[in-house]
Amino acid sequence: MVSGPEIELDLAWQQHVGLPGELLRRLVERHREPHRRYHTVGHVVWVIRHVRELVDTDGVEVADRGAVVAAAVFHDAVYEPTAPPRANEVASASLARRELVDHGWSSERAGAVGAMIEVTVDHVAPPDTDTAVLCDADLAILGADPAGYRAYVEQVRVEYAHVPDDAWRTGRAAVLTSFLDRDRIYATDAGRERWEAHARANLAAEIATLTC
Repeated sequence: MVSGPEIELDLAWQQHVGLPGELLRRLVERHREPHRRYHTVGHVVWVIRHVRELVDTDGVEVADRGAVVAAAVFHDAVYEPTAPPRANEVASASLARRELVDHGWSSERAGAVGAMIEVTVDHVAPPDTDTAVLCDADLAILGADPAGYRAYVEQVRVEYAHVPDDAWRTGRAAVLTSFLDRDRIYATDAGRERWEAHARANLAAEIATLTC
């Protein structure tokens, strides 16, 4: 049965990416994997919605919106919580490059999508506005309302159920602290205005629960 988010994703795919629906269906199947709780089609749809907010509402100018949307769809296509650091992003980027070229995109355009995805390893120093928009949209959940943020944390914890509680608290606190230590979490001025203050409050509140 096709869900509402999948219908919305299909419309965005048709409008901005314009590649066969068969490819999108295979990507959707990846996002239906049973170990996923947060990194589902719902997450992809929200990333695309946030891209739309930044571009259409806030006026952030991107060079290739189709590539940004494609990167949003592919960026967690490979998602295995037990994988080594960077492995999922590297594999997702490789999949995007291969599939996009196989479906007629130039190697340069497909490579740009792969490069955007690889920056989502840590969302540090996006090299251009297109990548900055993708990263900010991906991190928008950090600036959600408290209830939305708690739901996100609970879903990610289920995905990492294999990690013992002590290791989870230590590792999670380190990741959150690394975000707080940055001069800015969001790369675009629009993203910073939308989400920065709420994100810092959410991160600080979660760290307090992990280190008490």
